[in-house]
Amino acid sequence: MTGALSAHGISFRYARSFRYPSRSFRSRQPAETLSNVSLTLKPGAGTALVGSSGSGKSTLVRIMLGLAKPCRGTVTLDGCAVRPGPARSLRWYRRSVQYIPQNPAGSLDPRMTVSQLLQEPLRQLRVEGNHRDLAGQALDRVELPARMMTHRPGELSGGQNQRVTIARALAVKPAYLLADEPVSGLDLPLRDAILTLLDRLVHEGLGLLLVTHDLGTAARMCGTTAVLSGGSIAEQGPTDQVLAHPSSPAAHALVHAAAAMQLPSTAGSVAL
Repeated sequence: MTGALSAHGISFRYARSFRYPSRSFRSRQPAETLSNVSLTLKPGAGTALVGSSGSGKSTLVRIMLGLAKPCRGTVTLDGCAVRPGPARSLRWYRRSVQYIPQNPAGSLDPRMTVSQLLQEPLRQLRVEGNHRDLAGQALDRVELPARMMTHRPGELSGGQNQRVTIARALAVKPAYLLADEPVSGLDLPLRDAILTLLDRLVHEGLGLLLVTHDLGTAARMCGTTAVLSGGSIAEQGPTDQVLAHPSSPAAHALVHAAAAMQLPSTAGSVAL
């Protein structure tokens, strides 16, 4: 069994400024920062990463995927350090850690069939076995019929495309899924279906990092929640404790805002 996936003391800073070759002034860009962030995922458990926009959630995911190098700290899988580098140097890591993006339409090549999409990572990562069979098994795990293999993304619904995205990640039989707002673009019935699927996968033994702004989703899906604020972990612990009795100002503000969104407005309508 694969061991823990951990981020240890991660710090990161984007370049604060750059110079246009034809101009004499410097143009500043936002300096999103991570400071001494530590987070540990385990097989068969879900961890929610919550926080306001710009708090560093997506940056942390990129670092944990080996796509960006931290200024300080390390990412390890089962004690082995993960360092950004050529694709071939990270094959071992990609077989164990897969990503589910927020927007499936942007991650699926519209020219490829579902069968081709599912087999592509198997080929790139040099996974042993019959790739067609492995693709079929992945499609079955997300409860899509085999006839979908010949379809292209443009012929599928948003919910079906998201299931194909998840199946693509599952095809290599990873130990961990890192999901960045995987249901934010779906309507309520499809959100429920995808979350039910992810919950089943966790119960089957996968480790899940769920980046979400929805505290209700965090409560439903994850036993542990980490609150990221200003690039630092403001609070981390059992989800029911963090959400019911937040001890940090950042967690308290998130819980208060979520509660306010569920109250009737002065105009008599209910905010979503």
